[in-house]
Amino acid sequence: QVQLVESGGGLVQVGDFLRLSCAASGLDFSKYSMTWFRQAPGKEREFVAVFSWGDQSYYAESVKGRFTISRDTAKNTVYLQMNFLKPEDTGVYYCAASTQLGWRIYSGNYDMDYWGKGTLVTVSS
Repeated sequence: QVQLVESGGGLVQVGDFLRLSCAASGLDFSKYSMTWFRQAPGKEREFVAVFSWGDQSYYAESVKGRFTISRDTAKNTVYLQMNFLKPEDTGVYYCAASTQLGWRIYSGNYDMDYWGKGTLVTVSS
């Protein structure tokens, strides 16, 4: 049984840093691209960043230069380091796994194989 479990969310102030983690189990981690999405209150879920199984990463324009996605294959975990947080970064952050290459996901192919349940990030001004 595949499980993706996000953690690390919380309430922070504008300009703060936060690191999210997504621990994966039940899948061959090295064969999946791992993606972070987020959903703000009242808005649709949106792409944030992807770490491709080809070891390439892609970011949404809104987070480029502030967020960094990385992964530790030994721990089957993908991370999202979020720096200089803004109120508009508030939302539930979801981790997802897909066998697609990262560039396809970045291009808008959001048909993921597995999803986590999300972790809430609230950035207060």
